[in-house]
Amino acid sequence: MALTLFRGLQSNCCRLYPSVFDARKHVRYFRVRSSQGQTATQEKQQTQLKASPKYEEALKNYEAVIGIETHVQLSTLTKAFCSCPYNYGDQPNTSVCPVCMGLPGALPVLNSKVIESAVKVGLALNCKLSLSSKFDRKQYFYPDLPKGYQISQFDIPIAAGGYLDVDLPVEFGGGHRKFGVTRVHMEEDAGKLLHTGNGSFSQVDLNRAGVPLLEIVSEPDMRTGTEAAEYAAELQRLVRYLGVSNGNMQEGSLRCDVNISVRPHGQLELGTKVEIKNLNSFSSVSRAIDYEILRQAQLHSQGQADEIVQETRLWEEGAQKTVTMRKKEGLADYRYFPEPDLPGVNLSEEYISAIRDSLPELPETKRRRYENMGLTMQDVLFLTNDINVAAFFDATIATGADIKLAANWIMGDIAAYMKNEKLSINDIKLTPRELGELIASIKGGTISGKIGKEILFELVAKGGTVKGLIQEKDLVQIADPSEIEKIVDKVLENNPKQLEQYRGGKTKLQGFFAGQIMKETKGKANPALLNKILLEKLNSKP
Repeated sequence: MALTLFRGLQSNCCRLYPSVFDARKHVRYFRVRSSQGQTATQEKQQTQLKASPKYEEALKNYEAVIGIETHVQLSTLTKAFCSCPYNYGDQPNTSVCPVCMGLPGALPVLNSKVIESAVKVGLALNCKLSLSSKFDRKQYFYPDLPKGYQISQFDIPIAAGGYLDVDLPVEFGGGHRKFGVTRVHMEEDAGKLLHTGNGSFSQVDLNRAGVPLLEIVSEPDMRTGTEAAEYAAELQRLVRYLGVSNGNMQEGSLRCDVNISVRPHGQLELGTKVEIKNLNSFSSVSRAIDYEILRQAQLHSQGQADEIVQETRLWEEGAQKTVTMRKKEGLADYRYFPEPDLPGVNLSEEYISAIRDSLPELPETKRRRYENMGLTMQDVLFLTNDINVAAFFDATIATGADIKLAANWIMGDIAAYMKNEKLSINDIKLTPRELGELIASIKGGTISGKIGKEILFELVAKGGTVKGLIQEKDLVQIADPSEIEKIVDKVLENNPKQLEQYRGGKTKLQGFFAGQIMKETKGKANPALLNKILLEKLNSKP
């Protein structure tokens, strides 16, 4: 077990300050006066770029060096250092207490689930875990950080020196990449500022203050916006597989800050690093990086490289450009020192081994297993992108279903239905067992592929069993040659004009006759047998 010594409040700290929480019924926001308004979106000294060269042209002369700092919000029942819950979308300032509000005399108590999640992520990222680590204070005064400092980890993170395997999508050239992970450390989140239209003040919601985060810092191993976006997407996939976070970017559960610099090809020294914030989607990560590569490359080519300064920039989605937010602080500005109110975190080898044994099959391992089954990379990437889809696929082939057919049904008709109905695979009525039965019924000739689709839509929408629907709707495939021959003769007799045209050279009319036969049999005729008998009849001498 993790050997941690906790001290502080053992009971619900909310009870110590009843007057504070009575006030919550009437006050939802704290207001902070702002003398400058929204400077991030009113940047007046934005460098005006001339006509940007094409992205490929910029990369001919310059190389981008990219690293990502990813903040993952952990799905624990309570916050990192107090007993307050956190639920996205709650009324502002309704999940706060003296600890997360930073009131004097309120002491933090570490949530042990935060350690467990950090160890899981560290192991999954192939990191070396620190058996002894500690928390530090990061002096970071902002209105949404009521203590005036953030509890984080500085010189001894809980995990370091790992890597993440990424398979690039086929449409982006494919290929495998391995990106280094510098460190994984635990920390708490700040609150959230809500800005007013006139810019005269901001409202502060402290619900998020104290929510546990893992910050995952990559090595500067990425070179394009696509690589960076796929790295971030793989991290999201990983934390979802591990069950430590929902990874929803739209809720702020996964947030990416990109560090990017540009240097001429052949230069070993890194260029000036610029950080980009406010990236709320993977496509934004890719587009913001590509824009910044062009911006910095153009300044280099114009002899204005000294205008690239270490700063934090924001991505403006509407304008599709980055703008200056603030000059970047250095480590000295944060004045780190060990957190005096929390003990060190000591892990035993037994605790780590127990967590390692509990890890699920991770995306990279699953992709390699699916590849070995003979699936294409396009199939593999689709199936493993969602852990629930992968589980559905695994359960389907466990029934003995054909691997490729199972993949095709899930990626095709089932995926299209889920998209149209805005459902997840856990919401549909079809079970893996019945999908396996459907595939077996088609492959064994009991029903046709066309009938199979009709049954599928019934199963995903209403449920039921394949055998039950086949019997109820009398859908058994007609596979008796003599019966099909009678129907072929009837269709040919009823369409003499088309028969004459076919024998006169219009062979495409075979499809017309096949359609008429299928209509006559309500789609139940065995397609292979139907076409064999039909061709024999069409090509026989009158």
